[in-house]
Amino acid sequence: MKPHARTAARTLLAVALSASLALAAGCAKSEDDEEGTTGAAGSQEAQGSEQKVAGGSGPTCTIGDYGGEKIDLADATVGFSQSEKEANPFRIAETASIKDEAEKRGVKLLTANAQSQFSKQISDVQALISKGADLLVIAPLNSDGWDPVLKSAADKKIPIVTIDRKINAEPCKDYVSFIGSDFTEQGRRAADKMIEATGGKGEIAILLGAPGNNVTTERTKGFKDRIAEKAPDLEIVFEQTGEFVREKGQQVTEQLIQSNPEITGIYAENDEMGLGAVTALKGAGKEPGAIKIVTIDGTRNAVQGIVDGWIDAVIESNPRFGPLAFETLDAFTQGEEVGQDIVIEDSEYTADNAEADLGKAY
Repeated sequence: MKPHARTAARTLLAVALSASLALAAGCAKSEDDEEGTTGAAGSQEAQGSEQKVAGGSGPTCTIGDYGGEKIDLADATVGFSQSEKEANPFRIAETASIKDEAEKRGVKLLTANAQSQFSKQISDVQALISKGADLLVIAPLNSDGWDPVLKSAADKKIPIVTIDRKINAEPCKDYVSFIGSDFTEQGRRAADKMIEATGGKGEIAILLGAPGNNVTTERTKGFKDRIAEKAPDLEIVFEQTGEFVREKGQQVTEQLIQSNPEITGIYAENDEMGLGAVTALKGAGKEPGAIKIVTIDGTRNAVQGIVDGWIDAVIESNPRFGPLAFETLDAFTQGEEVGQDIVIEDSEYTADNAEADLGKAY
């Protein structure tokens, strides 16, 4: 990376001003511990919207604060731990983005996929450390239970950046930075769209995400708080986890429409569950738009669901972390300040822009 580009990137991270980070196309050369974990979607993902850092500032971290030593990212080995099976478009796009950026920078990348098993993710990261990872990028499955990994990394002063989900640990001590969305705000925005779609009256259901991580907790809190504040006549009458999985979202919705046939709206805490809900409604003979659906993520299938009239709104959660994750590691390993919480901006899809912006979805 050229000196002037590196300086600009560090300035971005230190003050967390809005910036645009383009995603390169192509598949990263990496060493996978799971067959079939490739960056094949990379060139397609490169067509999508760029991640931008939200304005504002907060606590920062330097490698001196962390207790590590400066290293050149170009000569380092980066370990990436993916949490979930790559049947979910979010995870496919996320992994592709990490691999594409490593390829772009010529950085050696070791990867592992936990296949949605937390115990496996812990052993995966331990294995990445044993294989010689100098730096770690982790997409955590759960927020708790990371003590074994944090101890191993601390013993070797290996910097850790988490993406998409937080871990319950101390930033700039146990890990360097978290990069991700404001999940509480996503919940608030989803509530605003539900209020708009329903007119602020009726009975609604929540398809909860997987338990045990901050995404589910914060998306739920933001949604409920906003409904209580702005739409007291909109009653939440049903809550059940769909575990962020399409099939489970379908099963839960099938139960929902049997027990609550007059349901007005469904808030799905990710697109996959929302698409499962659509399948259930189709199977029950419902017409598009009869039950209002608001989801979070921004997958192509969900945005197409808006175009087709089944989904009312999708709040984006941008998975293209590669450029920002590597910018953070590059600045940090050279001794510059980076934010402990690097919050990204997310757009949204509605009937007004879904068809025109379908190509930006993943």
